[in-house]
Amino acid sequence: MQIAAGTIADDYPLPRHRVRWLGLVFFVVLHVVGIVGTPLYIYYRGITAPELALFFFFLAATGMSTTVGYHRLFAHPTFKAAPSVRFLLLLFGAATFEESALKWSSQHRQHHRFTDTDHDPYGVNRGFWHAHIGWILFWRHRTNYDNVRDLRRSRLVSHQHDHHEWWSIGGGIVLPMLIAWWIGHPLGGFIMTVCLRIVIVLHSAFCVNSFAHTFGTKPYDKDQSARDNWIGALLTNGEGFHNFHHRFPMDYRNGVRWYHWDPSKWCIYLLSKVGLAWDLRRTSAQRIAEARGH
Repeated sequence: MQIAAGTIADDYPLPRHRVRWLGLVFFVVLHVVGIVGTPLYIYYRGITAPELALFFFFLAATGMSTTVGYHRLFAHPTFKAAPSVRFLLLLFGAATFEESALKWSSQHRQHHRFTDTDHDPYGVNRGFWHAHIGWILFWRHRTNYDNVRDLRRSRLVSHQHDHHEWWSIGGGIVLPMLIAWWIGHPLGGFIMTVCLRIVIVLHSAFCVNSFAHTFGTKPYDKDQSARDNWIGALLTNGEGFHNFHHRFPMDYRNGVRWYHWDPSKWCIYLLSKVGLAWDLRRTSAQRIAEARGH
C-alpha cells in the first residue's frame, strides 16, 4: 500500500536499504553473550539470589520504562507524571538501547499516522521480519521531528535525546555493573543483567511491531493490521491489546477490561494513587461499545 505523492507523507522520506553494521554487530554480541553465556555461567558458577534480584529488577524497570514511559507518556501523552517519574522513565528507557524517547516517539507517531503503508517505519506490510527487527538493522531512516515539537520543549527529554548515548551507557551498562560489582558478581551482572536483559527487552518491544500486527483479533478496527492477542500482551507488558490501542491511542490503557493483562496500565494507575501521575485519559465506554458494534 502506498500514499499518493503530494500528500503530507512527502515530509517523511522513504527509508534507504542499508546494512547498519554497528547495530548488527552489537545485536549479535548481545545475543551470543546473553543467550549462550547465561546457561554456561549458571552451570560453571551457579547463581545467587542477589544476582537474580538485580536481573529481574532491571528487566522490569527497563521493560516498563518502554511501555509506560516511551510509549504511553511520551509518544502518546495519555497521562502526566511528576518530574522524578519522568527522569526515571527516561533513564531506564535509555537503558534499553532503543534510542532516545524523542526519536522513539517520533517514529511511533509516524507509525500510527501511516500504519501499513510504505511510510510506516516498521510496517508489517513489508513482512514480519521487517517489522520485528529488519527495519532497524537493514534500513536507514530519516526521522522527521516536526511531529514531536511538544516533547522537544521539555529540557529533560531534549537532554536525553542530545546525549542519549551517555544515558544508554550510564543506565544500561554502568549502573547495573556498579551494582553487580558491589554484590560481588560483576561477570554474572554483565552476562545477565546487561546482555540477556537487553535481548529480552528489545524482543519484547519488537513483538509489538511484528507479533501484535500479525496474530489475533480485530474487535475495534478491522481495516488495519493491529490485533488483540493475549499472548502478545504477556510478551509486551500489556501492549498486545494492539487493535484497541490503534483505535484509541490516547487511552492510557491497552487492556481495557479489568482482567486484561496490562501491568503498564496498573503501574500508571498506582502512580496516580500516590500523586505521581494524574490526568489519566480514558475512552468512554460508549465509544468503545460503538467501535465493537454493540
